[in-house]
Amino acid sequence: MTKNANFFLSLQQGIQSSLSKPCIDGPDFPVLSYSELADLTAQAANLLKSLGVKAGARVLVQTQKTPLGIAFYLACLRSGAIYVPLNIAYTADELDYFIEDTEPNLFVCDSTKRKTLEDLFSKHNIPTILEINSSGQGSLLDQLNAFPKQHEIVHVDADDIAVILYTSGTTGKPKGAMLSHDNLNSNAQSLYKIWDWQKDDVLIHALPIFHIHGLFVALHLSLLGGTSMLFLSRFDAGQITQLLPQASVLMGVPTFYTRLLQQDSLNSDLCKNMRLFVSGSAPLLEETSNFFAERSGHRILERYGMSETGMLMSNPLDGEKIPGTVGFALPDVSYRVCDDDGNTLSPGSIGTLHVKGPNIFQGYWRNPEKTKQEFKEGYFITGDLVNEDSDGRISIVGRNKDLIISGGYNVYPKEVELVMDEFEAISESAVIGVSHPDFGEAVVAVVVQSNLDQKLDEQEIINNLKNRLAAYKVPKKIFVKDELPRNTMGKVQKNLLRNEYDKLFK
Repeated sequence: MTKNANFFLSLQQGIQSSLSKPCIDGPDFPVLSYSELADLTAQAANLLKSLGVKAGARVLVQTQKTPLGIAFYLACLRSGAIYVPLNIAYTADELDYFIEDTEPNLFVCDSTKRKTLEDLFSKHNIPTILEINSSGQGSLLDQLNAFPKQHEIVHVDADDIAVILYTSGTTGKPKGAMLSHDNLNSNAQSLYKIWDWQKDDVLIHALPIFHIHGLFVALHLSLLGGTSMLFLSRFDAGQITQLLPQASVLMGVPTFYTRLLQQDSLNSDLCKNMRLFVSGSAPLLEETSNFFAERSGHRILERYGMSETGMLMSNPLDGEKIPGTVGFALPDVSYRVCDDDGNTLSPGSIGTLHVKGPNIFQGYWRNPEKTKQEFKEGYFITGDLVNEDSDGRISIVGRNKDLIISGGYNVYPKEVELVMDEFEAISESAVIGVSHPDFGEAVVAVVVQSNLDQKLDEQEIINNLKNRLAAYKVPKKIFVKDELPRNTMGKVQKNLLRNEYDKLFK
């Protein structure tokens, strides 16, 4: 039999080395020690076994951020089950697709949403439903006490799937990126080394735990080191400034830093114990980076990654962190910058980034055709346009897809457009991202009315969209035009719309 490649084995080393230390601390939840985390994780794994959730079974989770949620994620890893985290903002209409696509054996939902989702659960005949509320209570916790605190870690191979992360596509249908145990382990180990993680680090964890930044980058590094987290239910700039003197690391999206800069108390003395500020998930404005460095005495470290790849690039921990760049490829990541035909370009040329390495995902869940399209000669085609300087430092200069990144969340316009075009009052729509001082980009829609004699009710459309889409996908403004600008081939020229509305929030 091959060696057990379960990623939990790596995390367990950090957990076991720190049993007496707090794992979860901070004002939002009771202190949870590493010893208690280990017990909860084993009990949850035994619960999964009792429910017939075997290795390879899909477990969908849509709950508020809680310490119990962390223990349950780890239980899925050690059981070999495939963990599928979903944004808490997803509506029932959106969940319908994820359930149909994954055919889960178990769904863990927020207690407050259970009643509204009953019809959906019945429709798909999900075998088991468990609940967690915002304080970590619920039927999941109620059942754990009946189970032992020992559990043998299930044997998996390196390429066995550990997590499916859904990332929206330009066709409007989300795609499930399959990440293996080795994908997770290789990326976590690489970041642990290049960011020189310390055994006495204390991380302020204010990120959601349904995407790679909060669930993988922040959480995995803390667990690998057996270090404490100031675990916050959500981001609150005032709360974080109070916690900075107790911490050494903060990971966030650019919105975190723009809001921290609005706090009068932010200064170098407040940050004197900090050693690392990390930003990702969206571009960080150079002016934000410079202003933060002036106020805090620390230059923010920008990094770059994707759901399909984990982290790919990072500015150096020691050395120059140049604003507007995402730094250098991680040690085990190979890349090339290519033109539209796949030819490798020389440094200084703008092209599409292709990447290869042990962190690259195994493909899209039940979508081999799309998987094949996204790879060329063993390299994954990221779709991001980059510029590489002569030293190998990478700058992201744009996207050759229409992706909008608003507040660190990915929004694909086609998904929003498909919903908007269903409305009787709208004959067609174009969704774009425009600059926003807080969110980086804001979602804006430009539409053509079906009935020109009747005024479109913008607020009514927005309210209806909120019932169909996660809030971060809903346009902040809707504009009406007689027609959308098109090129000679009939394609909507979204670049013209972006130029027209780019100053909207400035």
